[in-house]
Parts: sequence; C-alpha cells; structure tokens
Amino acid sequence: MPLSKRAPKLDLKDRAAACAKTVALLSGHGLDVDLTSEDKEVAAALAVSYAANPDKTSNTVTTKRAAQLTPAVLRETDHILSEWGRSVVDSAVTVRHLVTNKLITETENPDPRVRLKALELLGKISDVGLFVEKSEVTITHQTTDDLKEKLRSKLQKLTRAHAEAPIEDAVLIEGQTIDVDKELGFDDE
Repeated sequence: MPLSKRAPKLDLKDRAAACAKTVALLSGHGLDVDLTSEDKEVAAALAVSYAANPDKTSNTVTTKRAAQLTPAVLRETDHILSEWGRSVVDSAVTVRHLVTNKLITETENPDPRVRLKALELLGKISDVGLFVEKSEVTITHQTTDDLKEKLRSKLQKLTRAHAEAPIEDAVLIEGQTIDVDKELGFDDE
C-alpha cells in the first residue's frame, strides 16, 4: 500500500501529547524550555479554543502551525489538556475557571511584574469587572413624522449651502483623443 503524502488529522490533545513527549526528550538533551507569561497565555488560549470547538481547533493547529509554537507552549498545552482531562475541554466555563485559578496562583509570583499582570487580568474578568471600560448607548425612539421633518431640514441646509457656492463652468481642454481600449490592449475582443 503506498504511503499518503498527507499527514493524518490529529486531535489537538493527541498532537500536544506527542509534541510534549518530544520536548521532554529534547530537554533531556539540553533544550532550554522556560515558560514565559506569553507562553502561558497562548497555551490557555489554545485550551479555551479547544474547549469551545475541538474539531475546528484541531484542524487549525496543523503540523506546520504546531511547529511554529514554542516548546514551552506545546508542553503547557499538553499539561492543561491532560491534567484536567476531557471534562475540562467539554466546557469553556471550566477552562475559564482553570485560567482564573492559574492567574490566582501567579499573584504569589516573586516577580512584581508577573504579580501585577496577573492581578490586572483577574480584574478584567467579566465577573469582577474592575478594569472594564463601560459605555452606555441611549436609544431615542422617534415617530416617522419627526424623522421626515429632520431629514427635510438637513436636506434644505445642504441645498442652501450648495446654492450659495459659485458654480464654475467646465473647462474644455483641446488635445488628441485616445482609445482607452486600444491603449490597454482590449481592442482584440
């Protein structure tokens, strides 16, 4: 049987597990795998996306795209998906709780920048709403007659403004006439 040129479709959970095993093997041979806050955010985003739509996320994270992720992201994504199991991925709400819990853990980080960022992100959670910018939208209901009158008023203002402006006559320019179709090479049709 001939080999297919296309790689088989893998579920993100399986792909992350395979990538994490590779990272573990390479880190045993000297690969430096430091997990940054950006790596954590990317891994959490992948887990949340997978929770919302596993098939779409698995199809999006192809072999080529997975190769562009850092080893730390791959390892952390596997950790999130395997630590909490399929039950986490079945519900975006549960993944949200996971991210919230991880952020709470990060508030104890010795680095003040990490602590501050974790607190800021916790404050932005919609349940907390501490740093959320809110805007109000006021809807004014008007009758059809009121709207018609406003439109007439605006149209009269516009026509008055144009009526007061001087109208210039067109300027005729003498010159050679060209065939645009011929110039562009469309005359063959």
